[in-house]
Amino acid sequence: MKRTLIASLLASSALLVACNSSNDSPSKVPATTPPAAEKSPKNVIFFLGDGMGINTLTASRIYSVGEEGDLTIDTLPETGFVKTYSNDSQVTDSAPSMAAYMTGVKMNNEVISMSADTKALEPDGKTLTGKCGAANGTPATTFLELAKAAGWGTGIVTTTRVTHATPAATYAHVCHRDAESDIAAQLVPGGNGFNSKLGDGMDVVLGGGKQFFLPTDAGGKRADKRDLTSELKAKGYTVALSRAEFDAIDPSKQGKVVGLFTGSHMSYDLDRDAAKEPSLAEMTVKAINMLQKNKSGYFLMVEGGRIDHALHDTVAKKALQDTVAFDHAIKVAIDEVKKTDPELKNTLIVVTADHDHTLVLNGYAKRTGKTTSTNPGVLGLLRDYGDGSVAKDDDGKPFTIIGFGNGHNRVAGNRNTAVELTDDIVSANAYAQEAVIRINKDQGSETHGGTDVFIGATGMGADQFTGFMDNTKVFGLLRAAAGL
Repeated sequence: MKRTLIASLLASSALLVACNSSNDSPSKVPATTPPAAEKSPKNVIFFLGDGMGINTLTASRIYSVGEEGDLTIDTLPETGFVKTYSNDSQVTDSAPSMAAYMTGVKMNNEVISMSADTKALEPDGKTLTGKCGAANGTPATTFLELAKAAGWGTGIVTTTRVTHATPAATYAHVCHRDAESDIAAQLVPGGNGFNSKLGDGMDVVLGGGKQFFLPTDAGGKRADKRDLTSELKAKGYTVALSRAEFDAIDPSKQGKVVGLFTGSHMSYDLDRDAAKEPSLAEMTVKAINMLQKNKSGYFLMVEGGRIDHALHDTVAKKALQDTVAFDHAIKVAIDEVKKTDPELKNTLIVVTADHDHTLVLNGYAKRTGKTTSTNPGVLGLLRDYGDGSVAKDDDGKPFTIIGFGNGHNRVAGNRNTAVELTDDIVSANAYAQEAVIRINKDQGSETHGGTDVFIGATGMGADQFTGFMDNTKVFGLLRAAAGL
């Protein structure tokens, strides 16, 4: 009985093995390969507040939402600080600082995305073309060029001329930032001076600076007689030169777009006529909607460029308002991207500045709350936090909460001969804050500062943007997060 049972079990086991062996045989059952998962596009949006130092950020927060409030920038989950010195200067200008972010190369002041040995040679004052020479440095590959090579969509949005230092550092290579005619030519596919690393050209370019795309006889500054707007149209671009033409752009239907809404820089947000010029936020959303059509991903650079210009003029109110407008552009960008990438798993958003300025907040001021039509806030006179009385300097005169280390508004000699300042005077739209060191406005303007700047990030790979870092390190972090 036991032998019979054992024999039966052995026979069953043999049959089971045979069946399993037969089922594993490729000749009996065709092999199936699971369908490849669709690769998700990777996107990078790089926000640059030109001249937006820590003091400017603090003042803008108080101006907009009060001491206890938060800007969108304040809510970014990963933060750090960036060293901004250039290759030849303790205090950088925008060209080498933005170029360091975009190329990972530390270069000289005034140089746009070139090797470290490139000397800044000023362009011809009439033609605004460069004189770099073949032996003066070599181009440094930019992050935008890497994105273009990978098949990504590429774009820039700015409130400055699109040929200005910050946007130019993403797509152009010149030995001096003032060679803006050369810089504009690098945007036109197939044209003389085109940057061939841009392939068939950038997808979206929005900002000011029409003058460097038009010949002198058409009101522009191009001495070579080229009309780059016509050349761009011939290459299939939609060229928008007004608010109405901007509004008419349909991201679902339009191909490549260049928008040039002013002859030079766009207006300060405080002065902007919304019927004539789109806001930075509006341009940002339009650019995102256009670039999202690319299934491989996209890179977009957004610059709040006029923060810097207002600070050079020591007009704090315009600087703070442009910072708030820049912050709003960050908010709408995050909201727009989250419609298709809710957790930002495939999108990295980075926010930083290229350098700071000499703006300071004097102490010890009573808390002011946000600025309103009836409250000058941080723009007003300094009042003592104890009894609320207007503070006086050693000359017996009131002074403002915000001041500058240098600038053109500096009373000569004793301030007791100067006009008595009031909140109405110092909170006016065009009021230039007083400075410690006088600079002749005809010979220059308030300078940049040399302190570290803020960097913040959210989304894909954001956790690497922490601690202290050199500006050249940012390039490597962008590449690592994007896989380029």
